[in-house]
Amino acid sequence: MTTLRWLLFGLPLLPLVAQQPRPRARDLGITPGIFAPGVHNAITDVAGVRVGHATVIMGDSINTGVTAILPHGGNIYASRVPAAIHVGNGFGKFLGTTQVAELGELETPILLTCTLCVWRAADAMVAWLLAQPGMASVRSINPVVGETNDGGLNDIRARPIAPGDVVAALERADTGSVEEGSVGAGRGTQAFGWKGGIGTSSRLLPGSLGGWAVGVLVQTNFGGVLQVEGVPVGEELGRHSYRNQLMRERGDGSVIIVIATDAPLTARQLERVAARGIMGLARTGSDASNGSGDYVVAFSTAESVRRSATGSLLRRDEVLVNDAISPVFEAVIEATEEAIYNSLLAASSVTGRGRTAEALPIEELRRLLRRYRGGDR
Repeated sequence: MTTLRWLLFGLPLLPLVAQQPRPRARDLGITPGIFAPGVHNAITDVAGVRVGHATVIMGDSINTGVTAILPHGGNIYASRVPAAIHVGNGFGKFLGTTQVAELGELETPILLTCTLCVWRAADAMVAWLLAQPGMASVRSINPVVGETNDGGLNDIRARPIAPGDVVAALERADTGSVEEGSVGAGRGTQAFGWKGGIGTSSRLLPGSLGGWAVGVLVQTNFGGVLQVEGVPVGEELGRHSYRNQLMRERGDGSVIIVIATDAPLTARQLERVAARGIMGLARTGSDASNGSGDYVVAFSTAESVRRSATGSLLRRDEVLVNDAISPVFEAVIEATEEAIYNSLLAASSVTGRGRTAEALPIEELRRLLRRYRGGDR
């Protein structure tokens, strides 16, 4: 679900005129890979995973928000999930990475927000977690917060995220379908020269390959030359990095990729899984520029690899053997690629700070797909 703070000079802003729903990738016949998606084609197809948004819009200069991803519906601090973070390009402020790398586990939800809002979001999540039942004696906590820089459409120096926005995203997080596009942490982002945002996708492996679910959620805000299943969309439409061969057109930004799976994996295996997210990113045309923070966090929700904050000194995990992990890799690559497409397709145009980030033009995309592939799309 999404919550919005609409303010203009302290007065409520009238609702925007309803827009036509924008298609997802599969509505246009864009179906990356060989494996089928889950029911919602979202990260929430991994049982128990929850997503919530808080979208913050104030006047003509604030376009930002918070997106929360919860690995399960219980107390994550008490029932931790194995996790890993892979850095494709480290120009970013991904809070909590060193402890995740050291211990190989998540003890908080994952928050996504804008660059200069990371610390406010982290502080608000810590306060929310410490107030939860069973947390009275906790004296250390490792908030995990990722970001992309939405300063083109958002007055980022105002650091407009408030504690209530973080709480709203956390408490309204739910299973089921996930709102995409210009919402939550994707409200002010841009990708490939168009409006970016939040996107998600999933894959379900057949029983013969383990039957595991893999889900991906992305926050897209980066440059490159957009390709859609090999179709050179950015080049054909004349909107891409270095289009006039100028250094200032390099398309800096960032992308955060969150991968969930119910395959029982160790933190070491999840680092390998996270690295495949970058392969899915590359398929879309990203060039991971110098100023792009490209981060992937992967976690497993399997009960057999959960870690209790207290209890026995020994733990016996039941984990997937390495020889069986390759289908998970393929599923991650496919779902990441499609989630990025969905982030662009779902995003509506947004105006902020005197400029407009235009939505990817659907009819022009349809035309290109027809021309390169033939047939109706």
